[in-house]
Amino acid sequence: MAIGTSSGGSRRGSRRRGRKNKLNAEINVTPLVDVMLVLLIVFMIAAPLLSVGVPVELPKTDAKALPSNQEPITVTVDFDGKIFIQEEEITLEELASRLVAVSANGYDERIYLRADQDSDYGAVMKVMARVNAAGFSNLGLVTDPISQ
Repeated sequence: MAIGTSSGGSRRGSRRRGRKNKLNAEINVTPLVDVMLVLLIVFMIAAPLLSVGVPVELPKTDAKALPSNQEPITVTVDFDGKIFIQEEEITLEELASRLVAVSANGYDERIYLRADQDSDYGAVMKVMARVNAAGFSNLGLVTDPISQ
């Protein structure tokens, strides 16, 4: 039944009011986590779609991947012997001129040759000879890894 009239009680009340108006310095990371999860899902779905679009059945080997800093030029020979640069179909006669036109680093450009495992060996050798005759010596053969 006592009433506090001291000035100490009023100070506590003013401190509480002062804390209520202070800014909150905590960082809320929930939106950041949500955005990162969405980006992860988008990249997981989009990554397989970035591969070269000409479907061929590559031979299976134990070879290790070649290191690459930039996207290489891809020449593909399908089962029927058709030749593609990236996804555009070309003829054997057009191959050298198209490679020179699309190569950014000149004759030092890395060129990957993809060939169907059941394609004609002679057709693949003709493409390799034409690429070499055009002056490109940095040629790599693309295979699939052996699944165990």
